[in-house]
Amino acid sequence: MKSRSIAAAAFLSGVLITGGWLMDHGARAPGRGGAAGGHLFDEVLQHLRRDYVDALADSTLYRHAIDGALRELHDPHTVFLDTRRLSRLDESTTGRYAGVGIQMDVRDSGVTVIGTLPGSPAERAGLATGDRIATIDGRTTRGLTTDEALKTLRGAPGSTVHLLVERAGVTDRMAFTLVRRTIEVNPVQHPFIVRDGIGYVSLSVFSERAAADLTLAIDSLRGAGARSLILDLRGDPGGLLGQGIDVADLFLDPSQTIVSTRGRSAEETRVFADQAPQRWATMPVVVLAGSATASASEIVAGALQDHDRALVVGTATYGKGSAQRVFRIETGGLKVTTALWYTPSGRSINRPRAPVADPGDDVRPKADSTPPRPKFRTDAGRTVLGGGGIVPDVEVANRVFTAGDKAFQRALGAKVPSFRDALVEYALSLKASHTITDPAFAVSPAMRDELFRRMQARGITMARAVFDSSTVLVNSTLGGQVSRYVFGPTAEFERALRDDAAFGRAVELLRDVHSPRDLLARAPAAGH
Repeated sequence: MKSRSIAAAAFLSGVLITGGWLMDHGARAPGRGGAAGGHLFDEVLQHLRRDYVDALADSTLYRHAIDGALRELHDPHTVFLDTRRLSRLDESTTGRYAGVGIQMDVRDSGVTVIGTLPGSPAERAGLATGDRIATIDGRTTRGLTTDEALKTLRGAPGSTVHLLVERAGVTDRMAFTLVRRTIEVNPVQHPFIVRDGIGYVSLSVFSERAAADLTLAIDSLRGAGARSLILDLRGDPGGLLGQGIDVADLFLDPSQTIVSTRGRSAEETRVFADQAPQRWATMPVVVLAGSATASASEIVAGALQDHDRALVVGTATYGKGSAQRVFRIETGGLKVTTALWYTPSGRSINRPRAPVADPGDDVRPKADSTPPRPKFRTDAGRTVLGGGGIVPDVEVANRVFTAGDKAFQRALGAKVPSFRDALVEYALSLKASHTITDPAFAVSPAMRDELFRRMQARGITMARAVFDSSTVLVNSTLGGQVSRYVFGPTAEFERALRDDAAFGRAVELLRDVHSPRDLLARAPAAGH
């Protein structure tokens, strides 16, 4: 009886946390020879083994007790990691995994290639964006989950995987045999020259080579004529603390504080300062930030903001002002918060979180509801705020969903996967017909009509007026999907930047700016 098992485990968890004890049927009261601590746990476990109405495995009781103990800390970053989650964490921090280098979209209809990593077995074999993988080692991909698809494509380096692929415009299925190898994912994405000597680069995660790869990318941009830089940290969840320090070190002067940490032990209480001279001291820098900019990303944004080395543009960051260590234990790992960290001006940007039901799930940041927030000063005397993430120097709100957008989403309801299938199907048909030849194409009324027809064919019932009420959202979504499957992920990304308000504001700020001091002068007046 599952519910009884859960109830028993919950009771055991409560005993571990509160030390509480049930006084009934001759149970001994604490302080009268009763067991305490570990002995209390053993005694409760013994009663559950012997007396509970259902048989309960010790492994179940222990695991639920662990989950309950961690849940009561109300810290979403202190969690038990099973072997699968520990492996995922290792991949994100090292930037390495064994596989074939396919970026994919997984739905009930199967696995669709949305990109291949440069130099990967998939790219070298000729797999292309838009290819649908019908079978992997003879197994159909229909109905696979993302985890299942990843498991079948990954494996030991040197092992092989056999794919049957359907490609738009090709009648017969195409067979590919790929040899898996260690894939190194570059955390630096989309480096390019925007215009007027403005370079752009996105950092997706602070893995082991983040600072080294970012250095190479910026040096390359400089060689191509970049005189200023947009460093995009939106969506970067952080990663290794040391890499956050190393990235900040690239932009600051020796002895300038980057971050300080405070924990229970001397080992966790430290001040980290810049070690090397600036590599690009004359280059103005704008950092793009948003609600998913977290952890090591916030360390970089906070350090550059406090030392007036960059302007931060966008929306408030996530607010993860804590540092964790991972302890390898039997059957997995334990990720434990061991310290809080502070920006050079002394700010804690940690955002209070509500308790979460699942200790493995994080929570979205909430709007600040307890002003006033503490004020601090940058090196140049500008006001910055503590608590609740890094507040940008120049705030640029994200696009607000209109009433028409919300009506469109309500009308889709549970048919979102069917809508995505209609988008991909239409994009692949346009790729096969070669009717879209310019990445800067505009979504036409005829394209919207065809998408609506394909939605209806997939059983999506929606009034045309509702569809038309969300023109901007639909056009953006359709334009992005067509760009991805016709021209590739880079074209999709660059198309998205065209309508990116924060990116556009960064370009405006950097236009005709020749030094970091010039850029700082364009910041709004101090005070929030």
